[in-house]
Amino acid sequence: MENIFTGTAAFIEGLLAGAPSWARTITMGLLYLVGVLAFIFLNALYLIYLERKISAYMQQRLGPNRFGPRGLFQSIADAVKLLGKEDIIPQGADRWVFILAPIIIFIPAVMVYAIIPFGKGMIPVDLNIGVFYFLAVASTTTIAILMGGWGANNKYALLGSMRSVAQMVSYEIPLTFSILGVIMLAGSLQTSAIVAAQEKVWYILLQPLAFLIYFIAATAEINRAPFDLVEGEQEIIAGPYTEYTGMRYALFFLSEYSNLVSVSALAVTLFLGGWHGPWLPSWLWFLIKVYIMIFIFMWVRWTFPRIRIDHLLSFNWKVLLPLSLANILVTGVGIKIYQLLTLGRW
Repeated sequence: MENIFTGTAAFIEGLLAGAPSWARTITMGLLYLVGVLAFIFLNALYLIYLERKISAYMQQRLGPNRFGPRGLFQSIADAVKLLGKEDIIPQGADRWVFILAPIIIFIPAVMVYAIIPFGKGMIPVDLNIGVFYFLAVASTTTIAILMGGWGANNKYALLGSMRSVAQMVSYEIPLTFSILGVIMLAGSLQTSAIVAAQEKVWYILLQPLAFLIYFIAATAEINRAPFDLVEGEQEIIAGPYTEYTGMRYALFFLSEYSNLVSVSALAVTLFLGGWHGPWLPSWLWFLIKVYIMIFIFMWVRWTFPRIRIDHLLSFNWKVLLPLSLANILVTGVGIKIYQLLTLGRW
């Protein structure tokens, strides 16, 4: 499929050879956008179904089993139901802030896929600052959640959004520091270069602590249990999403599962060798690793209880942050010792 991907891209660029550069850029960008959107929608449909089945199995239930064989089309039925729901804007809400929040949260959820290498040569935009781009774009999600809570004119929504700001801003720091060790080893911010550097050894073997920190911090960043305080049902109903209905609520839900896939894809890119693997096509290896990561996120969600907000923040500042800084120090010392022993220079 990587040959089809690169061949199709080259064919379309050949057709647009006589067009202005801006027209070629826009056309290729739109084609990549359509492909990414299709990938996101298909993943959301069936990851929701898969998660409901996994949770049902862990709780000794059946899960979805009515619509389609073994409930396979339940997510489609839910999507149709959301499309038919009335679009309500609460009285006293800040109208434009309330309307824009679900749109703004969905945009970065799509943009982060631009630098994900789905296979050898299968990367929409191979930026030389790809990792920095991912972190910068993903961080804007906090703004949208805060807008949703503030614009709804609801105390539960506002409380949930304030929790989100505290949680996501705090955990962005160890998340970034955990990635720095990988960048130091690869000597590049380019995602394709990081994958290429793991041809002989995956970085999870060289950076096990960084991988653990990344996994915990990413779980908090995408608001999944046990760090789902943003929408703790028993405390604040649905948090910043409380007043949303119909497709606006669906956009929040879609963004949540899109973020789950993207942080799993980044973990595979940084720590699990990306597309590298024997026998199978590179894109298939990449997807297998991504879905294994997604399953682990789901398993953690349905295994561990939600923790308190003060414990959540205390764990970040007192445990994860010092460990991430220590990992950077140890990595730097290790690189220097390796250079001294193998290259004969300090």
